[in-house]
Amino acid sequence: MDNEEAIILKSQSDAEAFRPLYEKYFKRIFLFVHHRVGDKSLAADITSQVFLKALVNLRKFQFRGLPFSAWLFRIALNECHDFFRKNKRHRTVAIEDDVVEKLHEELTSDSGLEDLQARLPQILERLTEDELQVIELRFFEQRAFREVADILGITETYAKVKTYRILDKMRKLFLKS
Repeated sequence: MDNEEAIILKSQSDAEAFRPLYEKYFKRIFLFVHHRVGDKSLAADITSQVFLKALVNLRKFQFRGLPFSAWLFRIALNECHDFFRKNKRHRTVAIEDDVVEKLHEELTSDSGLEDLQARLPQILERLTEDELQVIELRFFEQRAFREVADILGITETYAKVKTYRILDKMRKLFLKS
């Protein structure tokens, strides 16, 4: 049993033992949430909800070979979705130049990089929330397929298949417009 697993087991019966997990993952979860909501104080509120839910539901956590962080990210993702749904707000996605370049490589066409940069917001608006989530995790946050799979609760193979299907859809939208 590794140290993190021992801490999790102890935390299931002693809330004070949860502190090292909180300290280890707070910054990563905060940045993950902040990237989605775009507001520091709101991200702090949601992040605190994530850790509260994690602590309250820690007894339900099961060791299945996935990292504990994947469970936390899934809670964070659900909290962000809940926030947007309850407040009827729309997500915004920060599009950085290096992300546009990577997507351009994936979508390769005769059109130039500037053309994709100009049309990417409209293409992203045409994706479903689930599709946008995959693209954001894989390209905007530069996560490995394994980590995308862990966060979304799917297999690594399915994460790859899903990503390439979405890229194909994006390619068609890019060429069509």
